[in-house]
Amino acid sequence: MKQRDDDERRAAALSYKQGYYAPVVVASGKGVVAEAIIACAHEAGVYVHESPELVRLLMQVDNDQFIPPELYRAVAEVLVWLQWMESRQK
Repeated sequence: MKQRDDDERRAAALSYKQGYYAPVVVASGKGVVAEAIIACAHEAGVYVHESPELVRLLMQVDNDQFIPPELYRAVAEVLVWLQWMESRQK
């Protein structure tokens, strides 16, 4: 039985560098590509936050493009979560 497109796993990766005014989408995809993005994150020791709604929105942004202002708050909340997770590891 073929899996519905809506059921496929999706992933998006962001990068933020000093001097940038917003995070940049550096990778996104679904299915095998999503699994590879997630595996790379795990291998690099990067926390993976699962938010299907946010991923769907991020997948509308082209790779190597800044996230739009409409997503600043949602991404900021994830970054706060990430900072909290990292502080728990120390």
